[in-house]
Amino acid sequence: MMPTQDAENLKQVKLDFDAECPSCSASIEFNPATGKLTCPYCGYETEIAAPEKREEKVAQEMDFAKAEERGNFNWGVEKKTVICKSCAAETIYDALQVADSCPYCGSNQVMEASAKNTLAPNGVCAFEITDKQAGENFQSWIKGKWFTPRAAKDSAKPDSFKGVYLPYWTFDTKTSSRYSARYGRHRTVTDKEGNTRTETDWYSTSGFYQEFIDDHLISATARYDRNMMRKVEPFNLLNNKAYKPEYVSGFLSERYSIGLQDGWSQAKREISNHLDAQITSKIRWEHHADVVSGLHFSTIHDDITYKYLMLPIWLSSFRYKEKVYRFMVNGQTGRVGGDAPISPLRVTFAVILALITIAIIWYFFMSE
Repeated sequence: MMPTQDAENLKQVKLDFDAECPSCSASIEFNPATGKLTCPYCGYETEIAAPEKREEKVAQEMDFAKAEERGNFNWGVEKKTVICKSCAAETIYDALQVADSCPYCGSNQVMEASAKNTLAPNGVCAFEITDKQAGENFQSWIKGKWFTPRAAKDSAKPDSFKGVYLPYWTFDTKTSSRYSARYGRHRTVTDKEGNTRTETDWYSTSGFYQEFIDDHLISATARYDRNMMRKVEPFNLLNNKAYKPEYVSGFLSERYSIGLQDGWSQAKREISNHLDAQITSKIRWEHHADVVSGLHFSTIHDDITYKYLMLPIWLSSFRYKEKVYRFMVNGQTGRVGGDAPISPLRVTFAVILALITIAIIWYFFMSE
């Protein structure tokens, strides 16, 4: 019997989708190659029903100010029990999981997309790259790694790929920024002895800058290496569909652990860095400036909207000299990102070559 304290952390959830193949009763799943639901055993295919209304075919922008649930989701404690429709087995899952397969009979299961005190996804970018194509892209990627030993390139074979839909927030906002800064223009001065030097004349400026930020992407999961996830971006976010459980059938997927409010806080910091660069470029262009210094600006955000999207990623790894190297492949574009072995000999050679090149350039410069 399950202890009481564990039982309190468990909750039973219903399945949103558990389609059986009408030909052989196996579980059908989404096929990235065709965009249809396919039976992997007998080959049966069926289209995913399209929404009747045109505006329901893609994820709609949601009003940030009206969002009721903005907090993070605690996935360290919460658990849920799922009863398989095919074999009636009960399985305990992490509460973040939205889709998986039954460990007893293998049938695909898509659980409720939302849970208590969580938002439901309103869009999905479906897999377009198959696991075979992901493997081919990986081979091209690792062969292009100059610092990776040849032996690793020749032996690196990815383990079986695992397709997973990861949660992301996107934010739209109209930004209005007032700024002040100093800009400088360089000029060359020649003294009486004929020596030249560069001096900078400084001026003050201020102004107003507006920009509409469209679909700023923020990862909503804390489970995966963020640096690695950035390497497989960007996604084609315009090619999204309104969320339907059929799209995630046959894949792992999880709901967010980084909530809407924390996602927006991170987005504001990144947008601020973007605006800093844009305003600096604006000042340089308007005033024909060589340098910009002391930029200060304040930004107002209006008409903030968001989307909660499920984005496709292939996960895998390979082993080299008893060490495991993990990598990801963008399930939509095929872009690869991850870790690869580094050859100290190749790095040393590159450093020596760079030093020789710098020495040659310095020699010719000093000889003039």
